[in-house]
Amino acid sequence: MTIDGSWYLALAAVLFTIGAVGVLVRRNVLVMFMCIELMLNAANLTFVTFSRELNDIGGQVAVFFVLVVAAAEVVVGLGIIVAIYRHRVGATADDPHELRG
Repeated sequence: MTIDGSWYLALAAVLFTIGAVGVLVRRNVLVMFMCIELMLNAANLTFVTFSRELNDIGGQVAVFFVLVVAAAEVVVGLGIIVAIYRHRVGATADDPHELRG
């Protein structure tokens, strides 16, 4: 039994929508950060699905580079988030201006 590629694309669309709504609705920086990662994983699922459907390795190579960029984003983003939370305990998404000065 094989699963059709449209199911994977539908799952990726649902994941991306959940991530986008989370970024737009939530004010907690860590939750927003996780939602952005969820959106990146939805895009990766789309790349892998099209790569599988077209029998082309290019989509999987693109996923590799997206994962490398996401890892770098996690390192830099979590460093900034930790710096904000150390400076101010109840930090929200509106507080990056606190790092100036």
